[in-house]
Amino acid sequence: MIVIPVGRRLIGSEGSDAYEADGEGPVRSVACPSFLMDRTAVTNLEFARFADDTGYVTEAEAAGWSFVFVAQVHPRAAEASRPAAFGASDWWMTVPGASWRAPDGPGSDYRDRLDHPCVHVSWNDASTYALWAGKRLPGEVEWEIAARGRIEGARYPWGDELTPGGVHRCNIWQGRFPIENTAEDGWLSTAPAESYEPNGYGLYNMVGNTWEWTADDWTPGHTRLKAMRGGSYLCHASYCNRYRVSARTGNTPNATSSHLGFRCAADLPESE
Repeated sequence: MIVIPVGRRLIGSEGSDAYEADGEGPVRSVACPSFLMDRTAVTNLEFARFADDTGYVTEAEAAGWSFVFVAQVHPRAAEASRPAAFGASDWWMTVPGASWRAPDGPGSDYRDRLDHPCVHVSWNDASTYALWAGKRLPGEVEWEIAARGRIEGARYPWGDELTPGGVHRCNIWQGRFPIENTAEDGWLSTAPAESYEPNGYGLYNMVGNTWEWTADDWTPGHTRLKAMRGGSYLCHASYCNRYRVSARTGNTPNATSSHLGFRCAADLPESE
């Protein structure tokens, strides 16, 4: 884990690309004590150790299915899969047997991607893992401060330009969503958790790759939805420009999908 130092920082955005309805603004100054943040999202290897140690069954496993992006459904799972029953059915499939153990549905295997973020993990699952690990989920303020990596006011953890010098710094969608992903950043779905250059704190993939659960409610005081941060490999400027450090969205605590993971935070020991 990385120590995020105590201090007062600016968070939020009022820029032209900010989603006002999401509550990204206003820009505000917040004080935050020091805390610890995982260098990467929790990987399949780490989650497997937890599952082996505890026998824990995730909500996707218990339900017997999860959402998988249509282009990555494993061929062996395709016949049993069905379009999602909500507005995004053009690109989400309900896949029987999909879970963290089989990220693309039956026929795929987490052991082929041990260093990738663990996905198909609900907020409830992530909270249980964090407790087992002696950690917790980060608050939204903590998450954004950590994601900014010492740079205040920028769109991304590295600055305002998405691909500085033509170099990809995160795993998002390139091409025409959802028809064509050119995978110019090197990945069609998840990338290994330590891909790309880390931010100023040494944290990897704070934007893109997988959405990350936070401890907080999407709307304060309303636990029906939990806040998520960071965007994912499916984000594209044409419809979901949320791979920015101030961007946020929410989901139900039992939601699972092939682009949703998490990382943990922790309080510093009192001696530090």
